[in-house]
Amino acid sequence: MINWPCILKLDRDDELIYLESESELNNECSGLILSHEDLVIDSEGFTYSIFYNGSNTELLNKQVQITVDDASKLIQRHEFCLAEVCLTKIQFETVSDAINCLK
Repeated sequence: MINWPCILKLDRDDELIYLESESELNNECSGLILSHEDLVIDSEGFTYSIFYNGSNTELLNKQVQITVDDASKLIQRHEFCLAEVCLTKIQFETVSDAINCLK
């Protein structure tokens, strides 16, 4: 069971997309060309492959859970792209905290 909110991590792109719900995921996917390497990462750190058929998104649990350190690194790379925050100050207690900072 996916734990919302989530982030969308596109392959070869450090910018992340915050997703509050499955309907937001469907809206985002409708405007993207997805790769097999793109991931949804839920608030518990579980990763999912994305399959979009043109109207609905299906997520397949990859049985891999990222750590809070991995989540912090993703957020740091995301913020570096935006050039708005001091990267050394970006640290989180949980993956959920990391994802919610993008809200």
